[in-house]
Amino acid sequence: MARKELQSSELFINRELSWLEFNHRVLQEGLCETLPLLERLKFLSIVGSNLDEFFMIRVAGLMQQVSAAVRRRGPAGMTPSQQLEEIKARAHRMVAEQTAGIREVLGKLAGHGLYVREAPDWSADQRRFLRSYFSSEILPVLTPLAIEELQPPPLLPGLALHVALVVAYENVERIVVVPVPGGFPRFVTLPAEEGVHLARLEDVIAANAASLFPGAKVHDRAVLRITRDADVAIQDDEAGDLLHAVEAAVLDRRRRAAVRLEISQSPNPRLRDWFVNWLAIEPRDVYEIDGPLDTAAFMEIVNRQGFESLKIPQWPPQPPRDLVGAEDIWSSIQDHDVLLFHPYESFEPVVRLVEQAAADPDVLAIKQTLYRTSGDSPIVRALGQAARSGKQVTVLVELKARFDEARNVVWARQLEDAGCHVIYGIAGFKTHAKALLIVRRETGRIRRYVHLATGNYNDKTAKLYSDIGMMTADQDMAADVAAFFNLLTGVSEAVGWSKISIAPTVMRRRFLDLIEREVRASTADRPGLIMAKVNSLQDVAICQALCRASQAGVSIKLNVRGICCLRPGLPNVSENIEVRSIVDRFLEHARIFYFRNGGHEETYLSSADWMDRNLDRRLEILFPVKNPNLRRRLIYFLETFFADNVKAQRLRSDGTYEKVRAEGPPVRAQEVFYHDAVEAARAAAQSTVRFRPLTRPEE
Repeated sequence: MARKELQSSELFINRELSWLEFNHRVLQEGLCETLPLLERLKFLSIVGSNLDEFFMIRVAGLMQQVSAAVRRRGPAGMTPSQQLEEIKARAHRMVAEQTAGIREVLGKLAGHGLYVREAPDWSADQRRFLRSYFSSEILPVLTPLAIEELQPPPLLPGLALHVALVVAYENVERIVVVPVPGGFPRFVTLPAEEGVHLARLEDVIAANAASLFPGAKVHDRAVLRITRDADVAIQDDEAGDLLHAVEAAVLDRRRRAAVRLEISQSPNPRLRDWFVNWLAIEPRDVYEIDGPLDTAAFMEIVNRQGFESLKIPQWPPQPPRDLVGAEDIWSSIQDHDVLLFHPYESFEPVVRLVEQAAADPDVLAIKQTLYRTSGDSPIVRALGQAARSGKQVTVLVELKARFDEARNVVWARQLEDAGCHVIYGIAGFKTHAKALLIVRRETGRIRRYVHLATGNYNDKTAKLYSDIGMMTADQDMAADVAAFFNLLTGVSEAVGWSKISIAPTVMRRRFLDLIEREVRASTADRPGLIMAKVNSLQDVAICQALCRASQAGVSIKLNVRGICCLRPGLPNVSENIEVRSIVDRFLEHARIFYFRNGGHEETYLSSADWMDRNLDRRLEILFPVKNPNLRRRLIYFLETFFADNVKAQRLRSDGTYEKVRAEGPPVRAQEVFYHDAVEAARAAAQSTVRFRPLTRPEE
């Protein structure tokens, strides 16, 4: 393939099918017999929640295009209807594998005294207990819906469980739906002489549903779950009040068209057929499941206390090596840039930085972006405290963080009530950058402190996601970040930057220039090298630039967790490109970029993936890591990811993945990083010189 043919669809893998390959890698962890049983159940649960979002957004979007008779082919050469055919065939196989995996894991858990009982397996004592529990606790909150007769027809919310029944009154059959209440635990603990016995809430309702209909007979039962189109567009440039626009959009999701029906497998198809017609979906949109629906609920069991032998060992976050022994965070950041590698290193210093800034009388102002944060966020509380104490606090709350909109509306109102200046970004763009700026008065001068990161200011996910942040007092970097916040508040235009690059104005051009520079610096005796770690690679221009670099002899190593639309290993096009993916106990979320640059190595961190949405439709930050020691650490991280031969998989040119063949001793990157963090914290603590004042000579 010649350079001029880099537009060919042969170069690209379909985005949606690539995502399904990623979810299959998650599924493989759930099917891995070497993992503890509850760790397997965790991954099988994640497969379900991943598919929920995929159908609500990606499949829904394709179905909208098909309804609008869109036939435009994507970069991989597929029309929307062709994509849907491939997606649904693949998704049906995936759900079948997931269901079989859950059945296997639950069967093995029973051998360890943890039982999830099906209704036919309940003992007589357990049935009596459940009848009493149903009557006293569940029955009062149930609301049966005669769905055939109600006009207008009731709305069945997306992703909610429902028990559907065929109820006969004097031989007249009616279909009734009983919503499964969301305020209860999904699993009911049953009385048992030994072990832990659980029953699914929907099974308890289905088994006792006849008591809802005195004088009638229940002829058929099924559990069902509807997935609805959740791809709600928010026209923020037209909305007079973005806060109210988001609130309306969240409610609108409940009324969108159905895109998937999950229903328990039954020998009698009449309930399935009725709902197919009622929802106006096609038979291929129905997923008959011989097992539990809403598998995300299995996280209740995964997180249950006890059964520690069935879980992976805890890896407690370690003190960051750059802050061990530091009693004053301000002087530490002044002395040296601080690199934080979460969750191996604790997120606590980031929380402490904001809390100390809120309490410090010398701090004059705090500016921060919030994209996703935890439900009871200490950072949000600290920002409110800072505003109440008279500090200037400016917070960018991204209301359009998908599926977190409702929660972010609550934060926005709390921060406004506390006196913070809350802004909602720039019209037409989602603010995805992770930035914190603190302005402090010190001995007659003003100093600015900065934290930039690849991940969100979320103390909960910082224990689950692998991300990297940097604290610095570098004044050029601080000036850039200050200008970025001025851009957000509308004071300035996006003009020149000293160190950072932002999307959507200059980041794409910066990446393309860095790739092209690597081509120019590459020689036969010292070929260029690009290493990158991203969550997704989909942008066509970046893919083409990487292929041109490959054609010029540049070696390109890509660690892409999820979607990768670039097809590696094509002769004369991408044969110098290797793509690997790692799925392990922590979600890989960091974005790291390395360019050999003829021996003058450069490393960068970013909030952005190589996707057109990040480069064109979001506000993102790319920032260099200049400190030689920190730069070396980032290179080491990348090298370790590519050395992984335990969890890594390699993307083949046909779009499928294969396990990396183990050559030499086993290397599991996440395990290496954790042991590194433990050893570094221990060594730093031992080498820290501690002084104590003497009030009198020791005897």
